[in-house]
Amino acid sequence: MKCCFCGNGSSKVVETRKTDSGQTIRRRRECNDCSKRFTTYEKIKPDYLEVVKSDGSREEFSREKLVEGVSKACEKRPVKEQAIKNVVDSIEAAITDGTKDKISSQEIGEMVMERLKDLDEVAYMRFASVYRSFDDVNSFKEELEQLNSEN
Repeated sequence: MKCCFCGNGSSKVVETRKTDSGQTIRRRRECNDCSKRFTTYEKIKPDYLEVVKSDGSREEFSREKLVEGVSKACEKRPVKEQAIKNVVDSIEAAITDGTKDKISSQEIGEMVMERLKDLDEVAYMRFASVYRSFDDVNSFKEELEQLNSEN
Protein backbone atom coordinates (compact mmCIF):
# COMPACT_ATOMS: atom_id res chain seq x y z
CA MET A 1 0.00 0.00 0.00
CA LYS A 2 1.42 3.35 -1.05
CA CYS A 3 2.04 5.85 1.76
CA CYS A 4 -0.09 8.98 1.36
CA PHE A 5 2.64 11.09 3.01
CA CYS A 6 5.89 10.12 1.30
CA GLY A 7 4.71 7.89 -1.56
CA ASN A 8 6.74 4.87 -0.45
CA GLY A 9 5.27 1.63 -1.76
CA SER A 10 5.63 -0.49 1.34
CA SER A 11 3.85 -0.35 4.67
CA LYS A 12 2.89 -2.72 7.44
CA VAL A 13 -0.52 -3.34 8.92
CA VAL A 14 -0.67 -2.27 12.56
CA GLU A 15 -4.33 -2.97 13.28
CA THR A 16 -7.28 -4.54 11.42
CA ARG A 17 -10.99 -4.20 12.24
CA LYS A 18 -14.25 -5.00 10.49
CA THR A 19 -16.80 -2.21 10.37
CA ASP A 20 -20.30 -2.57 11.83
CA SER A 21 -21.81 -4.08 8.69
CA GLY A 22 -18.92 -6.50 8.29
CA GLN A 23 -18.66 -5.59 4.61
CA THR A 24 -15.66 -3.27 5.02
CA ILE A 25 -12.29 -3.82 6.67
CA ARG A 26 -10.47 -0.89 8.30
CA ARG A 27 -6.70 -1.16 8.47
CA ARG A 28 -4.25 1.10 10.28
CA ARG A 29 -0.96 1.05 8.45
CA GLU A 30 2.53 2.37 9.16
CA CYS A 31 4.89 3.40 6.39
CA ASN A 32 8.17 1.48 6.42
CA ASP A 33 10.02 4.59 5.22
CA CYS A 34 8.67 7.67 7.06
CA SER A 35 6.94 5.78 9.96
CA LYS A 36 3.76 7.84 9.63
CA ARG A 37 0.44 6.06 10.11
CA PHE A 38 -2.62 6.15 7.87
CA THR A 39 -5.92 4.32 7.52
CA THR A 40 -7.23 2.34 4.56
CA TYR A 41 -10.66 0.79 4.00
CA GLU A 42 -11.17 -2.37 2.00
CA LYS A 43 -14.63 -3.20 0.67
CA ILE A 44 -15.47 -6.87 0.54
CA LYS A 45 -16.82 -7.64 -2.91
CA PRO A 46 -18.57 -10.91 -3.62
CA ASP A 47 -17.24 -12.99 -6.49
CA TYR A 48 -20.15 -12.38 -8.86
CA LEU A 49 -23.86 -11.96 -8.30
CA GLU A 50 -26.13 -11.99 -11.29
CA VAL A 51 -29.44 -10.11 -11.28
CA VAL A 52 -32.17 -11.69 -13.39
CA LYS A 53 -34.51 -8.99 -14.62
CA SER A 54 -38.24 -9.39 -15.31
CA ASP A 55 -37.67 -9.56 -19.07
CA GLY A 56 -35.20 -12.43 -18.59
CA SER A 57 -32.07 -10.39 -19.24
CA ARG A 58 -29.20 -10.64 -16.78
CA GLU A 59 -26.62 -8.22 -15.44
CA GLU A 60 -24.08 -8.07 -12.65
CA PHE A 61 -25.35 -6.74 -9.31
CA SER A 62 -24.54 -3.06 -8.93
CA ARG A 63 -24.48 -1.41 -5.53
CA GLU A 64 -24.41 1.95 -7.30
CA LYS A 65 -27.73 1.23 -9.04
CA LEU A 66 -29.25 0.22 -5.71
CA VAL A 67 -28.02 3.42 -4.04
CA GLU A 68 -29.36 5.46 -6.95
CA GLY A 69 -32.82 3.89 -6.76
CA VAL A 70 -33.16 4.28 -2.99
CA SER A 71 -31.76 7.83 -3.10
CA LYS A 72 -34.18 8.82 -5.84
CA ALA A 73 -37.12 7.55 -3.78
CA CYS A 74 -35.86 9.52 -0.74
CA GLU A 75 -35.10 12.70 -2.69
CA LYS A 76 -36.27 15.87 -0.88
CA ARG A 77 -37.43 13.81 2.09
CA PRO A 78 -36.11 14.15 5.65
CA VAL A 79 -34.04 10.98 5.24
CA LYS A 80 -30.39 11.16 6.19
CA GLU A 81 -27.74 9.86 3.85
CA GLN A 82 -26.58 7.45 6.55
CA ALA A 83 -30.07 5.93 6.69
CA ILE A 84 -29.95 5.34 2.93
CA LYS A 85 -26.50 3.79 3.30
CA ASN A 86 -27.82 1.52 6.06
CA VAL A 87 -30.71 0.36 3.85
CA VAL A 88 -28.35 -0.41 0.97
CA ASP A 89 -25.82 -2.12 3.29
CA SER A 90 -28.60 -4.26 4.74
CA ILE A 91 -29.85 -5.35 1.32
CA GLU A 92 -26.36 -5.92 -0.03
CA ALA A 93 -25.44 -8.05 3.00
CA ALA A 94 -28.63 -10.10 2.59
CA ILE A 95 -28.09 -10.85 -1.09
CA THR A 96 -24.32 -11.28 -1.13
CA ASP A 97 -24.10 -13.77 1.70
CA GLY A 98 -22.42 -16.24 -0.63
CA THR A 99 -25.29 -18.73 -0.82
CA LYS A 100 -26.55 -17.57 -4.24
CA ASP A 101 -24.94 -16.68 -7.52
CA LYS A 102 -28.12 -15.09 -8.93
CA ILE A 103 -31.15 -13.21 -7.64
CA SER A 104 -34.21 -11.77 -9.32
CA SER A 105 -34.72 -8.03 -9.58
CA GLN A 106 -38.15 -8.64 -8.02
CA GLU A 107 -36.54 -10.02 -4.85
CA ILE A 108 -34.31 -6.97 -4.62
CA GLY A 109 -37.28 -4.66 -5.22
CA GLU A 110 -39.27 -6.32 -2.45
CA MET A 111 -36.34 -5.93 -0.05
CA VAL A 112 -36.10 -2.22 -0.90
CA MET A 113 -39.83 -1.73 -0.39
CA GLU A 114 -39.77 -3.59 2.93
CA ARG A 115 -37.03 -1.33 4.27
CA LEU A 116 -38.41 1.91 2.81
CA LYS A 117 -41.78 1.22 4.42
CA ASP A 118 -40.09 1.45 7.83
CA LEU A 119 -37.86 4.36 6.85
CA ASP A 120 -40.21 6.81 5.10
CA GLU A 121 -43.72 6.14 3.80
CA VAL A 122 -43.53 8.76 1.05
CA ALA A 123 -40.26 7.28 -0.21
CA TYR A 124 -41.93 3.87 -0.05
CA MET A 125 -44.86 5.07 -2.20
CA ARG A 126 -42.49 6.71 -4.69
CA PHE A 127 -40.51 3.52 -5.07
CA ALA A 128 -43.67 1.39 -5.20
CA SER A 129 -45.17 3.53 -7.96
CA VAL A 130 -42.17 2.84 -10.19
CA TYR A 131 -41.46 -0.72 -9.06
CA ARG A 132 -45.06 -1.91 -9.32
CA SER A 133 -45.73 0.18 -12.45
CA PHE A 134 -49.03 1.64 -11.29
CA ASP A 135 -51.34 1.95 -14.29
CA ASP A 136 -53.69 4.51 -12.81
CA VAL A 137 -54.62 6.48 -9.71
CA ASN A 138 -56.67 3.56 -8.37
CA SER A 139 -53.58 1.33 -8.24
CA PHE A 140 -51.77 4.04 -6.31
CA LYS A 141 -54.78 4.47 -4.01
CA GLU A 142 -54.98 0.72 -3.31
CA GLU A 143 -51.30 0.61 -2.33
CA LEU A 144 -51.78 3.63 -0.08
CA GLU A 145 -54.82 2.04 1.58
CA GLN A 146 -52.85 -1.15 2.17
CA LEU A 147 -50.03 0.89 3.72
CA ASN A 148 -52.49 2.69 6.00
CA SER A 149 -54.16 -0.56 7.07
CA GLU A 150 -50.77 -1.97 8.16
CA ASN A 151 -50.14 0.99 10.45
